[in-house]
Amino acid sequence: MDHKELPATVREDYISEETKKLISSLPVNKDSQGNLCKYQGCWYYYNTLQGAINFQNHFQPQDTDVILASFPKSGTTWLKALTVALLERSKHHDDHPLNHPLLSDNPHAIVPFLETKLYLRTSTPDLTKYSSSPSSSARVFATHMPLHTVKEGLRGSPCKIVYMCRNAKDVLISLWYFKCKYQKLEVTRSVLESTFESFCGGGNFYGPFWDHVLSYWRGSLEDDPSRVLFMKYEEMKEEPCVQLKRLAEFLGVPFTEEEEESGCVEKILELCSLRSLSDLAINKIGKTSSGPDYKLCFRKGEVGDSKNYLTPEMEMRIDMIIEENLKGSGLSF
Repeated sequence: MDHKELPATVREDYISEETKKLISSLPVNKDSQGNLCKYQGCWYYYNTLQGAINFQNHFQPQDTDVILASFPKSGTTWLKALTVALLERSKHHDDHPLNHPLLSDNPHAIVPFLETKLYLRTSTPDLTKYSSSPSSSARVFATHMPLHTVKEGLRGSPCKIVYMCRNAKDVLISLWYFKCKYQKLEVTRSVLESTFESFCGGGNFYGPFWDHVLSYWRGSLEDDPSRVLFMKYEEMKEEPCVQLKRLAEFLGVPFTEEEEESGCVEKILELCSLRSLSDLAINKIGKTSSGPDYKLCFRKGEVGDSKNYLTPEMEMRIDMIIEENLKGSGLSF
């Protein structure tokens, strides 16, 4: 892929002189798309690092903000959709009227990423358009940054943070498919093997995976439980109603008895399902601001799909790495 065709997140054209000096002092790495550096324990492409630093230095949090966090390809689109549906439901309670935001726009456009959308090109983005409806005072943003990096930009604000994690092997397969489709590569074993090696080495974009997950896991245990909610993709798939109600409680918008009896929980889950969202015209033809087609946000969404692609040896290696790095944390997959 030509440099000009690369997404802005990967390029190196928004970096300040100060950040260039910082990069010169950091560990560096390289993958098939570009150069990465390790900042506060996490690997970033250079432009994305600038976005993270802009966020840390200039974001003005509000106490009612909601931050949706995840490692890439861990159910981010689903989490965004569910959160939007929960916060918007007092306005759109009659069987998803045509003006529901999720019917006309992609969840990634409604809930922007802080470091790769809002703060990537500027330190002073206009955030007024992201204030939610009058029915909710919350602004909702997203990030792939680890918790300790996010906290620097929150400046002690008590805003709520929701983290969605997913089994590492399924994340890997989703990353592989996304990489091939976005870079217009054939979906081959050789690309899978290179993605696998990068993932296991921890030097991939936003890696290491285990450190990322642990930052939010420990935050959910050590911080006020009302501040950080740790969710598992697999539990969302297994008990969607239970987990959606848990999310609603955490966000301060619990379902009323009347809502539950009227099937509101099930309606939101249907609206936000992979099948429903992927069938919408906007998600078939639209593009993200950084380049990828919206349709690349939707694949299978299945739990355990990795077993169809990884060899037993590959599965064993990832399992051993994850087990070793999560040892003693109380977290398991």
